[in-house]
Amino acid sequence: MARYFDVHPQDPQPRAITQAVKIVLDGGLIAYPTDSCYALGAQVGNRDALDRIRNIRRLDDKHHFTLVCRDFAQLGQFVNIGNDVFRSIKAVTPGGYTFILPATKEVPKRLLHPKKKTVGVRIPDNRVVQALLAELGEPLLSSTLLLPDEEDPLTQGWEIKERLDHQVDAVIDAGDCGSEPTTVIDFSSGVAEVVRRGTGDPSRFE
Repeated sequence: MARYFDVHPQDPQPRAITQAVKIVLDGGLIAYPTDSCYALGAQVGNRDALDRIRNIRRLDDKHHFTLVCRDFAQLGQFVNIGNDVFRSIKAVTPGGYTFILPATKEVPKRLLHPKKKTVGVRIPDNRVVQALLAELGEPLLSSTLLLPDEEDPLTQGWEIKERLDHQVDAVIDAGDCGSEPTTVIDFSSGVAEVVRRGTGDPSRFE
């Protein structure tokens, strides 16, 4: 059964955050809120958790996983980013965007798009996630909590606990954080391409 943490969305309880991060560091898979919708999260190098995410969401090897980062210093360790692209991303970060960029050697190969060698990265504007990332000290491997054959992501922590009780190790409930995923911008060619429209305004990248 999954541990259940009911946390305040603006001032998450430090003890709950510490316990949730311990589960991640022990190899666990968590469901947690972001500034767009709930997501599945695990340690970047955790192969077992990666397979569990693939199974829960029925993903193929072309799916872009996301590294959720605390700040640009962390983000810069995992993707190659030129000055022009950096300025474009900096202008809308933190926020509801995921950016697809060429990965550095710090990213495990199994997380990369098999042909493009890219990975998704984002810096969320959400106090619960920021608290998790500060405690963890590294990015979270992440994927939107959108179940197979369903159009909308799950939005309620109690429902996630009910439906995924034996598939995740913890659920962090900070209330409804919306059902719209991030806007995805692909910078892998050096030029912005809007791949998915979501919470972030895509107009500045069109």
